[in-house]
Amino acid sequence: MQIQVVKSKIHRVKCTGADLNYIGSITIDEDLMDAANIIQGEKVQIVNNNNGERLETYAIPGPRNSGEITLNGAAARRVATGDVLILITYGIMDLEEAKTFKPSLVFPDEATNKLI
Repeated sequence: MQIQVVKSKIHRVKCTGADLNYIGSITIDEDLMDAANIIQGEKVQIVNNNNGERLETYAIPGPRNSGEITLNGAAARRVATGDVLILITYGIMDLEEAKTFKPSLVFPDEATNKLI
């Protein structure tokens, strides 16, 4: 049997922008992507702590050490700059592997979105 489990989580980052006229995705500071083991194009679930919205899109890297977290395209309508977000990715694995798997959990500085 295979199950879906949390692979990565970036906990409590602030949305730094919302660009409705972009083709789609979420731009994430590449340092945060590396720390959370998220790759370009990977599906990301976004949980908005301010309004309860949950949505899915895909990750694209933003400038390193910038703290950028920008929702692009239609997703920009579901956030506001300054909203606190949790970014989650999931992996599918065998049940036995899942029992010992350790996700990559990142808790950046809440004021800057940068790694501590």
